[in-house]
Amino acid sequence: MQSSSNPESIHTGNGLLSESDATLAVWIPAVMAAGYPWLLDAFHWAVAPSGAAVSSGDISVGAFALASLILILAFAMPLLSLTIAGRPQHSSTTTAANIRARRFALLTVAAPTIYVFFGVLSYMAGSKVPDTWIWTPAWLLFGFLASRNTAAVIRPPARGSARLRVAHGVSGALAALYVLFHIFNHLFGLISPEAHAAVMDIGRTVYRAKLVEPLLVTVMLFQIFTGLRLVWTWSETSVDRYRMFQIASGVFMSIFILGHMNSVFFYARTWLDIPTDWSFATGAPTGLIHDAWNIRLLPHYALGVFFVLAHLASGLRVVMLTHGVKPVAANRLWWVAVCLSAFISAAIMCGMTGMRLV
Repeated sequence: MQSSSNPESIHTGNGLLSESDATLAVWIPAVMAAGYPWLLDAFHWAVAPSGAAVSSGDISVGAFALASLILILAFAMPLLSLTIAGRPQHSSTTTAANIRARRFALLTVAAPTIYVFFGVLSYMAGSKVPDTWIWTPAWLLFGFLASRNTAAVIRPPARGSARLRVAHGVSGALAALYVLFHIFNHLFGLISPEAHAAVMDIGRTVYRAKLVEPLLVTVMLFQIFTGLRLVWTWSETSVDRYRMFQIASGVFMSIFILGHMNSVFFYARTWLDIPTDWSFATGAPTGLIHDAWNIRLLPHYALGVFFVLAHLASGLRVVMLTHGVKPVAANRLWWVAVCLSAFISAAIMCGMTGMRLV
């Protein structure tokens, strides 16, 4: 390895980030995450500039175009953070600054679901301070702390646990049975809330059974614990873009699951004592689009569905490669599955925002 003449950086030509690059790789996601709630506020202003609730038919073409652009920017934020986290590292070793920047970028990928989790917790705590007044300074502070002490200390490659990966995969297969049914159930929202409720009632006879529900919660918590442990290990290694996507989607899903369990078990069932039905999920009566708070649920749900399906596809790709499937075929199937995941996510969100097929 060639040493740099600049004592404050290491840039070997092997894909390692210099100290200044690593600092920038922290601050860009930090600023994007800090500004994320303001994009949602701008979207609400675009669809309801007077502050009053309006219907979709009342929105002008110009306002609709502006709102669409703002929403695209909101969805782009976590995807840009994923791109930063996935910057190629072609060396067998990496620096402490690289690892810190990558982990911070991975955390900001999950900013949309963290924002929902934070909003529910602050509401339950009775906070009178607007979420953005806490959120934005907090992310800028996190960025400052993460960008400090970026000395380029070389780290040896991390060693993963094969047993932990297998255990995570097995429990993930069990969790997938519930997740896939849950997603299938939400597709019935395209027909009607009543159709969604009818399918949900069938499923609840199984997954809300006294013995099944605690087991399901245990499996989900095990997935979170093992998944984050694997993320911590893999974030220290040189990985390709497919593995990085799997890691980032795992981070998002870990926080999404925690927030979802909090919303269901504590906020809805305990704190409000209300059913977690279609009205609860869609923010009735105002809905997801025309409410200043509920709009944060749109990226939260959409990315949640997309990432969980794509994460399963990523796990399947690894299994295929392990069993001798050619990388070209495995990667091609992965891309098909990711595109299908995006389509299913969009279909579910159309149903949750009022579109009906019949």
